[in-house]
Amino acid sequence: MYTSNLLEKINNDLLSLKAAGKFKVERLLQGPQGPVVKLGGRDILLFASNNYLGLANHPEVVEAATKALKKYGYGLSSVRFICGTQEIHQELEQKLAKWLGVEDVILYSTCFMANLGFFATLCNEKLGSEKHVDAIYSDALNHASIIDALKLAKKELVDKKTYAHANISELTKLLDGDKNKDLRHRFIVTDGVFSMEGDLAPLPELIKVASEYQALLFVDDSHGVGVLGKIGSGTPEELGVRGQVDVLAGTLGKALGGAVGGYIGGKQTVIDLLRQKSRTYVFSNSLPPHVVSATIKVLDLLEQDKTLLRRVRQNSDYFREKIIELGFKTLPGNHPIIPIMIGDAKLTQIMSQKLLEEGLYVVGLWFPVVPEGKARLRIQISAAHSQEQLDKALAILKKVGKELKLI
Repeated sequence: MYTSNLLEKINNDLLSLKAAGKFKVERLLQGPQGPVVKLGGRDILLFASNNYLGLANHPEVVEAATKALKKYGYGLSSVRFICGTQEIHQELEQKLAKWLGVEDVILYSTCFMANLGFFATLCNEKLGSEKHVDAIYSDALNHASIIDALKLAKKELVDKKTYAHANISELTKLLDGDKNKDLRHRFIVTDGVFSMEGDLAPLPELIKVASEYQALLFVDDSHGVGVLGKIGSGTPEELGVRGQVDVLAGTLGKALGGAVGGYIGGKQTVIDLLRQKSRTYVFSNSLPPHVVSATIKVLDLLEQDKTLLRRVRQNSDYFREKIIELGFKTLPGNHPIIPIMIGDAKLTQIMSQKLLEEGLYVVGLWFPVVPEGKARLRIQISAAHSQEQLDKALAILKKVGKELKLI
């Protein structure tokens, strides 16, 4: 039977992943997210979370969500334009827009859906012209959600090109090569913070290039928002170009409370178009009210007190410095993502498991999440980590690193 043949092939693929040490294992937490989590009945140090500000279980955020559950209910059972919009949805969009320095913001169920919705709408819609071809220039290390979003842009309507990571010279050559082509729109697409490396996109240079070639600059700042900049508004603020990026995508599911939700921010006309035609918005239930209210509280906390922003920066700088002193190979940066470069996928998985046995939860990453031969441990620092927890994690890394002859 066809089904049996298919299942056999799937099973063989899974066995190959296990043999290569690339089979992903989901570890079951027995309680809330935090710098220490309960796993298998043990208290484990967690250094593998996007909870950069420690807000995922912050008492005021939890309280805001609880109050919203009682006031607004569990969900809205519908999409925004039918009966799924409450006043708090609009309030959050307005607060986000002001904070990010954009004209307007539209909420999505996730940033993945936001990215899919943006490119499917902007590239596949005729927008007044009968025939068109758009060009998209994408950084080689962009997130999977951008890669999949570009797949949804119809092949006959979009010329998709990839430039080497953060390489302005190569990007310029690609744009120059297309100068005389009859293109409708040009899009330059990049992450703000690259999630596997922890480095920042060269936004000032990209803004100049986008202006010179009349291209729209799209930045997914999911790992930058809430972490970088004096007010935490993300990579553009950190690099001195807040309000100068054409379109900003981001998530509520990392630094901003760690639940779900994404957004697109930009010019009013672009956001209006997405509200009318973006299928991942129009045909998806609106965000649950308790998530919306909790995120409003997160933005209020960031406005009132910059302590968490300072602490996550201090913790990250300290940990990165100590990792280098221990002799581990890492990448330069000032973000809470601190990769330890190992190379071999199987060795990376072994080290991750040994660290867990010692009480440190750090996730190993390998192909296809990162390029072949670039396997690594991705350490993620939080403002919630105490000095004692940072030092304990470093001691465990030192012990296991020496056992495996990595340092």
